Amino acid sequence: MDDQHARPTERSNVDDEAERRKRSGQSAAHARIANQASWVDQQVRVAMAKGEFDDLPGAGKPIKDLGTEHDPDWWIKRLVEREQITVLPPSVALRKEDAGLDDHLDTIAFEGDVRREVEDFNARVIRARYSLSPGPPLVTMPRDVDATIAAWRARRTARLEAQRAALAASRPEPRRRWWQRRGRTD
Repeated sequence: MDDQHARPTERSNVDDEAERRKRSGQSAAHARIANQASWVDQQVRVAMAKGEFDDLPGAGKPIKDLGTEHDPDWWIKRLVEREQITVLPPSVALRKEDAGLDDHLDTIAFEGDVRREVEDFNARVIRARYSLSPGPPLVTMPRDVDATIAAWRARRTARLEAQRAALAASRPEPRRRWWQRRGRTD
């Protein structure tokens, strides 16, 4: 008798689960996933029949680098090529940074930030001087922080004066009102 009572509860659980899936739409989602591959194939066939794949760019041309041997680092090489990334020896990188340091400092507005940038540059130059690095020898010297900041201040002042002069030249002369013109004798 216990076996007879167990069967109806198992059946009712299965029926309840089926009813729950039916109400929640899980069975429909499962069916969509199962039929997705055939649906995609059907969409491709319809698009081919409409001619949507005709005259695509690169049609009839060989795929670039298809015949070469497998290179596990192909993606990093493509990234370097696409982004034009250059990896320079530390001595050359510091020389290049030294050449553009004044232009970089001119984009900074506060003296404290300029001081930090120059001190950071000097620390990297000194670190590179005391380390063995591949490539050409390091000829870049650390910069005098106070002299670099004084030159930055002079360039900044000249830029601000030039901006003020350009602004003053572009402003029209204020118009005189009619009551101000009456007393003029020129």
